[in-house]
Amino acid sequence: MLGVIAMPPLQDVYLRDQPVRTLGRMFRGQRRRLVVAAAAFTLKHSPIWVIPLLTANIIDVVVDHRPLTELWVNAAIMAVLILQNLPLHQLYTRMLSRSVRTVETGLRMALAQRLQELSIGFHRRVSAGVLQAKIVRDVENVVESTRQAFDSGMAAVTTLAGAIVITAIRVPEFLPVYLVAVPAGAALVVSMRRRMSARNAAFRAEVEHMSARVSEMTHLIPITRAHGLERDELERMDATLVGVRNAGFRLDVTNGWFGSLSWILMQLLSVATLVGAAWIAWTGRFGMSAGDVTMLSAYFVALTGAVTALMSLTPIIAKGLESVRSMGEVLTDPDVERNHGKAQVAAVRGDVDLEDVRFAYDDAPDETAIDGLTLHVRAGETVALVGPSGSGKSTVLNMVIGFLTPTEGRILLDGRPMTELDLRSYRRHLAVVPQESLLFEGSVRDNVTYGSRDLSDEVVLAALRDANALDFVDAMGGLDAVIGERGARLSGGQRQRLAIARALVRDPRVLVLDEATSALDTASERLVQEALARLMRGRTTFVVAHRLSTIRGADRIAVMRDGRLVEIGSHDELVAADGAYADLHRLAAPA
Repeated sequence: MLGVIAMPPLQDVYLRDQPVRTLGRMFRGQRRRLVVAAAAFTLKHSPIWVIPLLTANIIDVVVDHRPLTELWVNAAIMAVLILQNLPLHQLYTRMLSRSVRTVETGLRMALAQRLQELSIGFHRRVSAGVLQAKIVRDVENVVESTRQAFDSGMAAVTTLAGAIVITAIRVPEFLPVYLVAVPAGAALVVSMRRRMSARNAAFRAEVEHMSARVSEMTHLIPITRAHGLERDELERMDATLVGVRNAGFRLDVTNGWFGSLSWILMQLLSVATLVGAAWIAWTGRFGMSAGDVTMLSAYFVALTGAVTALMSLTPIIAKGLESVRSMGEVLTDPDVERNHGKAQVAAVRGDVDLEDVRFAYDDAPDETAIDGLTLHVRAGETVALVGPSGSGKSTVLNMVIGFLTPTEGRILLDGRPMTELDLRSYRRHLAVVPQESLLFEGSVRDNVTYGSRDLSDEVVLAALRDANALDFVDAMGGLDAVIGERGARLSGGQRQRLAIARALVRDPRVLVLDEATSALDTASERLVQEALARLMRGRTTFVVAHRLSTIRGADRIAVMRDGRLVEIGSHDELVAADGAYADLHRLAAPA
């Protein structure tokens, strides 16, 4: 059970082109807390619109020489209003923070879950840096814009409401002033909103491009440094950063115009209100007192601040809504691996049948990657796939794993079509050892038991021993030794042997080896080959390797060319047949 508060599936919450409603749906489960927070804020913020009225009363006490009792009563009310701010502000902060942080955690977890559901094809199309920006930056934008909208929005709304109500009661003749100020500010907001939205979208696109470039740059640092290409890489990064700078500059200028125009408008209206109220009181019209002039002046300053705050929220809200749209690019992408309602795979024998399989990638629908492939692999059999680059070997492996679905034909696992199976349950019986081992920062134990954390140390040590990894693990300090980010403290051969140990503890029935020894030196390759031989024993194994020496012992070797199976048999049978495999064998033989 995951330790975060669940949200409704985001793909169900998200409404395309309706980010405001989407945001409301995201916070649907927090309504009670938000109502309490709003009530607490209204009360704790009341001094802003009540104190001007009390101030007016005190001024009139002085000017009209009223009883001092009224002075002390108004002063006492002021003190109570000020002191209540502390407990109510704490209540407000707790309720709002719990709501916002819950949604923040739920959003990130839901996005992470969605990324796990999206197909491998999606992850090949979309940069990891862009996806990272959506989980980190976009969620942060949504949360911060919500928090600021609540803080500033509640302050502005309660101030406006309080000022209007008290003015309507005490000096109703001044209500038309508000009817002028509010529409004027609203007109400014509407006129700027569209341009600001476009600027935010452009800036977000540049930042996502920058994130992707940074991710790529950090990944390529060993290659960059090894070939002295630092200057070239910095020039590429400079062009990206200039794009971010220019987009950010255009966004800032737009926001600057917006802020300046709104401030000028509100200040002019404030001055007009003060002068008008003073003139009316001086002429004796409407029965206004000196205290009323002070109150109206203070209210209009508060009013201008409230309206300005509402207008200044527009770019912040626009930024948050743009991030909601950005998350929608993940939430609404249809390229999802669908497992719900399909048959669970409780056990696997290991029979795999490819029946007249054809496959074409979405970005090249007219180019057939696999063309009419039929192949039966018996349980416990090792089949090697060989052929030139682009012949379809990796595509076959990805279909066996379930990452890709045939465009035509079908794949059967133990006689059942894989399209009818819950692939997540099938993959619990499968292990993959790729060319580049995928390790993470943590201990040896963490990496070997990844996905199988309830294993005992005895089982882990046995797997390390069978993977020819126990010696170097002991030298590093044992199972708790930290291997560094992506296994930085290990050699290539050591990383591969840890990956093999990880596969061993899973006890898979189907094994996929994708160029597992191609990047190793001779000594490391020998140790890895010995470990792989133990791993492959009794398991259905698919092997892709360019080095023919590594696949001589396969039960059968399938030779592929242009997505087709051109011949199949054992090493000796294929050499004797003097066909495509024999040609490859002669090319690989030492001169």
